[in-house]
Amino acid sequence: MTGEMNILPLPQILPATSRPQVLSGELLKLLTPMEGLISAGQTAQAEVLSLKQADQTFQMLLKVTLDSGRQTTVQTTGQQPLAQGTTLLVSQPSAGNLAVTVQQAIASSVATLTRLDTAQLPVGTLLQGKVLTSQVLPQVPGQPMVFRSMVSLLNTALSGSTLSIDSPQPLRIGTLLSAQVQDARTVKFVPLSGRQEQLAVTRQLVDQQSRQGSLDGLLKLLQNLPPSDQTTAELRSVAARLLAGLPDVQQLSTPKGLALALAGSGAFLESKLLNGQNPSLAPDMKGDLLKLVAQLSQGLPATTSLGAIIAANTLAQAMPNFVRNALGMLGQVSAKPSPTGFPLPERLLQSAEGEGDLEHLLRLAAAAVSRLQSHQLSSLEQTGVTADGRLMSTWQLEIPMRTLQDIVPLQVKFQREDTPEKEPPKERREERGPSQQLWRVELAFAMEPLGPLQIQAQLIKGSLSSQLWAERPYTASLIESNLAGLRDRLLSAGLNVGDLDCHLGTPPQGPQTRLDQRWVDDTA
Repeated sequence: MTGEMNILPLPQILPATSRPQVLSGELLKLLTPMEGLISAGQTAQAEVLSLKQADQTFQMLLKVTLDSGRQTTVQTTGQQPLAQGTTLLVSQPSAGNLAVTVQQAIASSVATLTRLDTAQLPVGTLLQGKVLTSQVLPQVPGQPMVFRSMVSLLNTALSGSTLSIDSPQPLRIGTLLSAQVQDARTVKFVPLSGRQEQLAVTRQLVDQQSRQGSLDGLLKLLQNLPPSDQTTAELRSVAARLLAGLPDVQQLSTPKGLALALAGSGAFLESKLLNGQNPSLAPDMKGDLLKLVAQLSQGLPATTSLGAIIAANTLAQAMPNFVRNALGMLGQVSAKPSPTGFPLPERLLQSAEGEGDLEHLLRLAAAAVSRLQSHQLSSLEQTGVTADGRLMSTWQLEIPMRTLQDIVPLQVKFQREDTPEKEPPKERREERGPSQQLWRVELAFAMEPLGPLQIQAQLIKGSLSSQLWAERPYTASLIESNLAGLRDRLLSAGLNVGDLDCHLGTPPQGPQTRLDQRWVDDTA
């Protein structure tokens, strides 16, 4: 997910282009200076044993073979990456440097590949590899930026070889990739199987849901946080900031207020951090909860038995990067799991025997973080391409809202369905409008005296349809009697209104209401 609620496509075509040979005279810096390693005026043979990127430099472990036959290994850094297995002739101009006198590609099987032998790797061959390095090339005026990477191949007869490729976007170091051979100089990346990603997400989601707890239990305790020796001024300040950031019903009734509440729900914390934004400049539920966890942890004894539980529960770092590194799970994937139910059920944690007030508060805060991450993982689980080629994007989150003296958690799910369109003729390309999009919105909350409510709505081409469910007969009857007024207000807002219905109970669960199907097909 991104802050703009837009999922960017992965780069598709990456040419395997030639990489310039290392120039004679390039210096490799020794991490540990060694006086007299190579005698003055002499050269020695060196082989690259390993390669690792550190910022804009490259660390390489070299095995140096001297004229006497003695061998030693040295750690070096350089400005150019050298593939594992590359053989060099080096000299030593000073104690802290080695100079490359000539690069010998005497072993083509281990030299960096700048083209593919289609006789050995026919078109269509699936390559798997791991990204070793990534660097931006000098930009040519008027041309897009190009990023060069070295990828270690993990399969086929070229396993262990290194492929040099150029791409329009940087490839994350350590990422596992799958690519299909197009020709001698081009490979096409194949996205990781949706089933693999779904399995990885589902495993994490099960762990998160087993630890999560409802937000209202924690927030009610923070509202009545008593002053004591245990509750420091810093802790009370963090708690006050978290509560002050909660929106009220009036704020959620305006477009701007709703947008701010969605941005501060915690669902986009990692996206803000990746984009270099400072999340502390505006309220953020997940960020404020993590600060609360940190303050509560400081107030507990170091020997508390809860320490290990909290460390596992909060996952206080950014969202795990396992989702895009699932390539190693090939052959271990079961059928695609069903989407997680919505809304998340209420789950209150009771105080354990012998547990102190701060310890219980810390356990509730950690469970609240897990609940927000359950929503984030549910969004990932329900995002992808359906069997008929439609792109489904989902954003699921939870907003605690103030209603007088109460705090009511509002669960929200947005789902956008993009229908692919065939490329129109060139002369009609400029007349083409935006692709057809179907938006679904689900709401779930419980507010007295109405009780639990769930709302499902969908919007396509300005036409809105909605289904409402109330668990209390009085509430269902009240809503039913006001549907005509709701229809008039929607019509006055410029919408075409289809079905508006209210039902007693809860939305039916099962395959017939899977979110990859329309409730009302307005395009039929």
